[in-house]
Amino acid sequence: MQPAKKKSKRITSWHLIGAQLAMFRKAARMTQAALAERCAVGDDTIASIEQGRRALQWDFAGRLDELLDTKGALRVAVEKVPKKELFSAFVQDFIDYEQEALTLFSYQNQVVPGLLQTEEYIRFVFSCLYPPLEEDEREDWVAARLDRQKLLERKPRPMLHFLLEESILRRQIGDPAMMREQIRHLRQCMELPFLGLQILPMTLPKHAALDGPMVLLETPDHDHLAYVEGQLTSYLHDDPDVVSVLQQKCGMLRSQALSVEESARLLDELLGER
Repeated sequence: MQPAKKKSKRITSWHLIGAQLAMFRKAARMTQAALAERCAVGDDTIASIEQGRRALQWDFAGRLDELLDTKGALRVAVEKVPKKELFSAFVQDFIDYEQEALTLFSYQNQVVPGLLQTEEYIRFVFSCLYPPLEEDEREDWVAARLDRQKLLERKPRPMLHFLLEESILRRQIGDPAMMREQIRHLRQCMELPFLGLQILPMTLPKHAALDGPMVLLETPDHDHLAYVEGQLTSYLHDDPDVVSVLQQKCGMLRSQALSVEESARLLDELLGER
């Protein structure tokens, strides 16, 4: 996943929507804490949205419209957000949620999951982007990805599970020494008691997620979100129906993958071959 660009101080659509929400809330004579309680979200969620620091999701906008009797105004405002702002906000929102996640499930089919990449692998992946990044921008992206990996050191520990395709590990990309070190790093990560890793073998005759990668997570408020990234677009889903479908896909993928023990043995075999 590409990191979000540094937040700008300019006024964005999210600042305007946040100000609109604050106005509606005050007109309804509700405090931020009271509205958060009615919506069953954390106390800081409403404040973050009103300050423009967090994008207002379309489904949540609908809930707020109902509670504040705003005749759909917030949903319409979210629908009118320019795509450029919408997608960058989804990425930043996902990174914020990721760092606070209670549980996280990641399926990747092209590259090693960003949270488990070595620095050399990260730098190589970003060097492959086209159009190419300027060197200083690429180094900013590398630093941002390494910073995200502090999640593995966080306390309380998150519960993490990763699924990745065997082809990722066998593909001859970059320097062979780089891939060997990356595989070694994955093997070491498997020793962490809060982290599970499974590999989907190349010989698998059926596959539940040929349509691409996804990340599912649970927030401290026990909301379940799904992040799906494509070539030029990304989307953070909070619709329970959508998230449920992706959770079912993940459950099927786990049953189709090698067990954790079998996956560890495969990594050991790959290290022996290199």
